[in-house]
This record gives sequence, structure tokens and C-alpha cells, in this order.
Amino acid sequence: MDMRQLVGRNVISIRLKKGLTQEQLAEVSGFSQQYISGLEKGRRNPTIVTIYELALALGVSHMDLIRPDK
Repeated sequence: MDMRQLVGRNVISIRLKKGLTQEQLAEVSGFSQQYISGLEKGRRNPTIVTIYELALALGVSHMDLIRPDK
């Protein structure tokens, strides 16, 4: 499993469950909308710090962003 794609899918899923747009997530996280888009498409290689900051912005555990599909 490609971790970039896994993180991207988890970010999309959680973002949509929270009712957020990419722009809204970008605003609360401090990352650009372009970065969020690339991340969700599995084109970005997020650092552990990025994963932590995104988790804070989404109100979830950082583990939720790296948890494999069931």
C-alpha cells in the first residue's frame, strides 16, 4: 500500500465527514488548497509534522490519517 495514497484517502474521507471543503481545510490548517488537493490525490509525501497538523485541523488523531483500510 502506498502511504501517500492511504493518507490522501483518509484525509478526503474525514474532511467530507466533517463537511469541509478543501478551501476550508486549507484555511484552518494553514496549508494551501493546492497542497491539500495534491495530498488527497496521493501526489504529496507528507511529513509526520504535516500529518499531525492536519489531524489537529480536522479534530482527529494523527493515527486516523495513517490507519489502513479495513
